[in-house]
Amino acid sequence: MSLIHQVRNIGIAAHIDAGKTTVTERVLFFTGVTRKLGEVHDGAATMDFMKQEQERGITIASAAISCRWKDYRINIIDTPGHVDFTVEVERSLRVTDGLVAVFSGVDGVEPQSETVWNQADRYRVPRLAFVNKMDREGADFAHCLHSMDEQLDARPVPLQMPMGSGAEFEGVINLIDMQAELVTDVDKARQQASVAFAPIPEKYLAEAQTMRGHMIERLAEFDEQMLEQFVEGHEIDAETIWRAARRGVIRSLYTPVLCGAAYKNRGVIFLLDAVGKLLPSPIDHGAVVGEDVSDAEKTHSRTPSPSEPFSALSFKIIHDPYVGQQTFTRIYSGTLSPGQTVLNATKDKKERVGRILRIRAKEREEVEQAGPGDIVALVGLKMTTTGDTLCDPDKPLLLEKIHVPAAVISMAVRPADSKSEEAMGKALAKIRLEDPSFSLKGDEETGETIISGMGELHLEVIVDRMKTDYGVEVVTAAPRVAFRETITSAAEVNYRHVKQTGGKGQFAHVVLRLEPNPGGGFEFKSAVVGGRVPREYIPAIEEGCEEALERGVIAGYPGVDVRVVLEDGSFHAVDSSEMAFKICASKAFKQAFLKAGPQMLEPTMKLEIASPDDYLGDIIGDLSRRRGKVTSMRRYRKGSQKVSGKAPLAEMFGYATTLRSLSSGRANYSLEFEAYTAMPAALAEKVIEEAKKRMKEEAEDR
Repeated sequence: MSLIHQVRNIGIAAHIDAGKTTVTERVLFFTGVTRKLGEVHDGAATMDFMKQEQERGITIASAAISCRWKDYRINIIDTPGHVDFTVEVERSLRVTDGLVAVFSGVDGVEPQSETVWNQADRYRVPRLAFVNKMDREGADFAHCLHSMDEQLDARPVPLQMPMGSGAEFEGVINLIDMQAELVTDVDKARQQASVAFAPIPEKYLAEAQTMRGHMIERLAEFDEQMLEQFVEGHEIDAETIWRAARRGVIRSLYTPVLCGAAYKNRGVIFLLDAVGKLLPSPIDHGAVVGEDVSDAEKTHSRTPSPSEPFSALSFKIIHDPYVGQQTFTRIYSGTLSPGQTVLNATKDKKERVGRILRIRAKEREEVEQAGPGDIVALVGLKMTTTGDTLCDPDKPLLLEKIHVPAAVISMAVRPADSKSEEAMGKALAKIRLEDPSFSLKGDEETGETIISGMGELHLEVIVDRMKTDYGVEVVTAAPRVAFRETITSAAEVNYRHVKQTGGKGQFAHVVLRLEPNPGGGFEFKSAVVGGRVPREYIPAIEEGCEEALERGVIAGYPGVDVRVVLEDGSFHAVDSSEMAFKICASKAFKQAFLKAGPQMLEPTMKLEIASPDDYLGDIIGDLSRRRGKVTSMRRYRKGSQKVSGKAPLAEMFGYATTLRSLSSGRANYSLEFEAYTAMPAALAEKVIEEAKKRMKEEAEDR
């Protein structure tokens, strides 16, 4: 069992196709976890073991694996680079202590690189950068450093430099010990690599000495002893440089930059050394702080010690056909053993841990105990979901939850045959438990199941998983944008609900005032005095209003940002009831909503396009036709620019294909939800008409 200070919990993240899974495969090979090199393009990568990942050649779900390098145990989480699966990065960074950010030596900082960097900033995760693909034509190490500084404010400090680039790439120079690292041969059968260290070739020596001087000057800021030696002109040894470099990384004062070509096995050895020597251990990460379960104003801290009360965070759920539900968990303090009872503080429920597994991608190793810093999968938990806190029942606390972005695209699904309806429901429920960015709801009026996610690819993968993983064939309707409804002015309605039948009747009377509540969601307030509406009926009135808002008034889409004030009303001693007031409030709300300047809202996306200059005119013209707006342009690299802008999601379906065609496949883009904004009146009318037509057809079908 590793000592806590020898544990490194790291994430590996990057823009899609920067090579992070290939980096991980080389790390696993060099650390002895795998006996062959799995390649992404062959669908044989150890970390991309889902069928959907192998078919598409991309990472979809984060995968965890443990390995050893020298004195360190490294727990690695390989994360997706596609923006549709950004929640996988989010929850991985929430539980890691350090990050290896991989950049393409050709492209530098790309759209998803910035998203990942911002996510790491949110959780204050120390990081180091690895500039990959230095063997590709067009690779430019200096450009990568510049883009990291300009676009990420990363304060990059190279600890290595490449020897050439593209076809002339020979290897890397380690500036700390001033040696050239060459991988001379890889014996895949024996799982061995011959790594040669040689003196720096004469043609690179002057540049290496200059870069080493700059490196020492920057790192001396973090270590007084090193600063003193630097000022006095003494030679500074490698141990002193590592010590200063580590201090700066742990405090997130700069970003050490390494380089190489993972596919050709170059630079990986130094990367492993840097992970162990520079990135923080759980002890360096320090104590975690959580809220008191009964008083949010109070906090409790837990240091990473086995003697502290147990605390952990669940960050991922996987359903395995052989093992059952696996709950991936990061342990922050205390120890955990099979059979132990823990408290799910988020749900205030006790859970019993059946088995503890250390995961090696799709393989598992059962362990008898886990402690601070461990990332393990727990079997036997029934109620725990992503973001839940697990802790000692006698010493409860609530840890910070995981941020989950809002879903922005929806589609209707139904089983291919009536016999599969129950199976479809169970499959969707399991996928929902695994993926917090995926949501589903049943539409009572249409009988449809509506699934929502982060993008077209996200929903495509979910539908594919239902077929391949759960054996459920489904029929889908075209993706529908998740529009919203709101109001723009205040309106008041005086409404009576009277229904007389043979027996007891129904009577309720309310006076409602609706007001815009920008950014405030739904808000209900009672201003009734004198008992004109009995207190026990007011919750039913609020419930009626909230249900009417959720179902939508003008086009059947959920409403947002409405304040409801109950100003007056009356009741009947015999015929009034909670149900009567709920029905009355719902009908009054709908009338008031229609009088209050109803408005349709649509999701607007933050868009970033990286493109060579030659195609910008056509791309911007196409963006304008999609009701998009360019907000800024900046030089991306020589001959290329980055265009930032905004565009309605409704206009962006199929954009990947269009952009590929406009740029001969050389441009790329990222979309990220920004806000709901008002739709143009003409388009809103069209959406409303289509919604009414759809609801009419569905009613006739029933």
